[in-house]
Amino acid sequence: MFARLSTYQGSPVPAEGDVTGNSAAIVRQVQGVPGFRGVYYLVDRASGRAKSLTLWDSEQAMRDSEELASRIRGESAQREGQRIVSVEHFEVGFSHMEP
Repeated sequence: MFARLSTYQGSPVPAEGDVTGNSAAIVRQVQGVPGFRGVYYLVDRASGRAKSLTLWDSEQAMRDSEELASRIRGESAQREGQRIVSVEHFEVGFSHMEP
């Protein structure tokens, strides 16, 4: 499995602020992409820093999704008043989630 980790910086998010507002639309855009396995969106409300982590079956699937990912990243950052700080690629060494 492979992962793309994108880092964003914006303004602090109030405790009552909704960080899930566009999640359904974003998931719909990537759900049908071959090799897509999942997505996490991580937010540090106090600093305004956020990260998105997408998971892929293979390195090729992740690479094939780059153009779409770049478009979604740019649109999301603009909509949320964020700037894209970095985009990194990793092989997943292991993962575990409790049921």
